[in-house]
Amino acid sequence: MKTQTASTTALKVLNVKGVSYSLHEFEHDPAARRYGTEAADKLGVEYGRVFKTLMILVDGKPVIALVPVSGQLDLKAAASAAGGRKAQLAGVAETERRTGFTTGGVSPFGQRRQHPVIADKTIADHPTVFVSAGKRGLQVEMQPDDVVSLTQAKVGRIATLD
Repeated sequence: MKTQTASTTALKVLNVKGVSYSLHEFEHDPAARRYGTEAADKLGVEYGRVFKTLMILVDGKPVIALVPVSGQLDLKAAASAAGGRKAQLAGVAETERRTGFTTGGVSPFGQRRQHPVIADKTIADHPTVFVSAGKRGLQVEMQPDDVVSLTQAKVGRIATLD
């Protein structure tokens, strides 16, 4: 894997940090509403290797959750993993305002502000995983350890798998 020319803040962060990744681009369908599964389908990748980046509020504070598109976020488990009691999904407008990314293109890297990150433990089950590169139709493939170390993520069971 090698670095690419940066076109999003997420890619700029990866390049500055010297992290190895592969960039994968696909034609985003504007009618698609499940962005993660669309990415997996169009890239021909199993759902468990593509991680969606969700913003949740844990006891009112923003937290980023990385969950495989093969599952659903378990809000109770996510709250516990983040050291809180109650979690809820942040709204679209709040997510976009806080991260600086459009929904469907939210990357765990290069957000407006650094937020605590929690990642589902299945991230470690794969040699490489895919996360958004900062816009719809653009994914980075990288080693799970790099995702976890760059985001300083806490890893635990935060998803229920389909």
